[in-house]
Amino acid sequence: MIKVAIVVGSTRPSRRTEVAARWVAEVAARHPATTSGQAAFELVDLADYELPMLDEPAPALFGDYRNEHTARWAGTVGSFDGFVFVTPEYNHSAPAALKNAIDFLYAEWNNRAAGFVSHGVHGGTRAVEHLRLTMTELQVANVRTQVVLSAFTDFEITDPTEPGVIAPGPHQELTLMELLDEVIAWSRALKPLREGASTGARA
Repeated sequence: MIKVAIVVGSTRPSRRTEVAARWVAEVAARHPATTSGQAAFELVDLADYELPMLDEPAPALFGDYRNEHTARWAGTVGSFDGFVFVTPEYNHSAPAALKNAIDFLYAEWNNRAAGFVSHGVHGGTRAVEHLRLTMTELQVANVRTQVVLSAFTDFEITDPTEPGVIAPGPHQELTLMELLDEVIAWSRALKPLREGASTGARA
């Protein structure tokens, strides 16, 4: 079975990102690979891990994690075959909390697949452009299809301090299903590389 994490990429209170991530999870539960038992999706909320600003003494490349919070985060990330990152756009980029969480680890990201669901005034597209570069450096296969949720047309917002209600257009679910298809396919295709890396680490 392919396991895919739906990563809530913001830790801000009253996050619209969490609303979007739960919609992704609802759609993923209807995906044919899920209903047939070939894939499983799980929400992973950065806020639950309370990661400080990167505080490991050695670069993540060496895998010499000294802190309990890092080991816990590494165990979670390493247990998945692929990821769907749900992210807002902050100041033309991804949230600092998401980039920080990514930077804590290295090998746990390798040879996996990732897709992106973004949201914001500009649909979050510029945040994803930065995330794609980061993921490529971490040997993560970025899938082409992207879901872009507009704050103006895909959410019902009456109070800007509240997350509002997600109301995506009908094309958004179709696009998300395509994204999930690609993440599952690439996660499966990269499985021999993940297994080879694990074998090499034990040798």
